[in-house]
Amino acid sequence: MRYVRLASAAALVFISASLFALTFKDQQMNFARVGAAYLEKETALGELFREKGVAFPPRRIYIRVFKRERTVEVWASAGRSGPLTLVLTYDFLILSGRLGPKRRLGDGQVPEGFYHISHFNPESRFHLSLGINYPNGSDRILKDGNDPGGAIYIHGSFVTIGCVPITDDKIKELYILAVEAADRGQARIPVHIFPARLDETGWAALGEEYKDNRALIEFWETLKPGYDLFEQGRVVPAVSVSATGRYVVTSSTERRGTHP
Repeated sequence: MRYVRLASAAALVFISASLFALTFKDQQMNFARVGAAYLEKETALGELFREKGVAFPPRRIYIRVFKRERTVEVWASAGRSGPLTLVLTYDFLILSGRLGPKRRLGDGQVPEGFYHISHFNPESRFHLSLGINYPNGSDRILKDGNDPGGAIYIHGSFVTIGCVPITDDKIKELYILAVEAADRGQARIPVHIFPARLDETGWAALGEEYKDNRALIEFWETLKPGYDLFEQGRVVPAVSVSATGRYVVTSSTERRGTHP
């Protein structure tokens, strides 16, 4: 009997620990703005995903930002690998800085390059916000001076310096999708930021407009293979950073990929 009682006590401890183990989503839902966003947006998001032929909630999302077009794309999938589907497109009204990468603190630039979500802020000054891992490995090598800056977010509101504002209404949707993907095991949500769409037309326009800025063109040439690979197969490319800070796109197979 003593053995049985000890075994029962151990079982109770295990059950209690399981009951009180909070998932990432549980933790986020403890914040008032996140809970309110789910109440307001979850049903409509589910309907939108059904229209797009993607199961909701998603297991993976991918975010692309185009600075010239002031556009944010959200791609999603219910699977752990394979092609993604475009489900949402957002406009942002204000672009801080100009085309080109961010290189130092206070330059007002929106970064350009291959990033991922590194921070969920449910109590942001801009309603809700998703931080990206700027500066990444490339930025730290290519920075101008000692301090490349930081604190770059996709956030609510419509004002910004160096970030991507998509309004309070739209950040609710994107924040929910990011929470759901993270809760289902997506360790890194990629965020790729381009100066413009790097299709044939966009690339030719950049080449003509910035023909006298060879350094900038060479930097964009390291971004274009990542853009092209995703366009070909709708699979997020694998990206690494060379010793000189250059982005190196090696594959379109996500499982082999690393993010700077």
